[in-house]
Amino acid sequence: MSVVKSPLPEPSRKIVADALQGALVDLVDLSLVAKQVHWNVVGPRFRSIHLQLDEVVATARTASDNVAERAAALGITPDGRAGTVAKTSGIDAVTDGWIRDAEVVEIMVNALHAVITRMRERVADTDEPDPVTQDLLIGITQELEKEHWMFQAENV
Repeated sequence: MSVVKSPLPEPSRKIVADALQGALVDLVDLSLVAKQVHWNVVGPRFRSIHLQLDEVVATARTASDNVAERAAALGITPDGRAGTVAKTSGIDAVTDGWIRDAEVVEIMVNALHAVITRMRERVADTDEPDPVTQDLLIGITQELEKEHWMFQAENV
């Protein structure tokens, strides 16, 4: 059943649906990973990293909502359920327990790199079928690249 009719032709809709769904799960997982390490970070840089992680969470949550709403506007049902995220995210799992600040920085650099790499692929994929979705993904990628830079600067 499709309640919302897509203005995109079916072949374009499929490409855009895959891009938006992939972005959604990566962004939801990024927010979860950032929150997990936020709660468990320890070390001399605790406070600055703790606060920086909140920025990543806010960015990822806002972006995931925008991606899901873009999908819905195109008649694509977004799926952000925990099981879907766990099965399809491109981010490595985080171990439990306390995590040293330097390791948290490395985890976030790697997680952001994984998401950015996949987002750039989605930007390329959506160029022809839907420049509006592509524009959304470009803006999100820009924000993620800023966060990636900031975490990399922590390990200089």
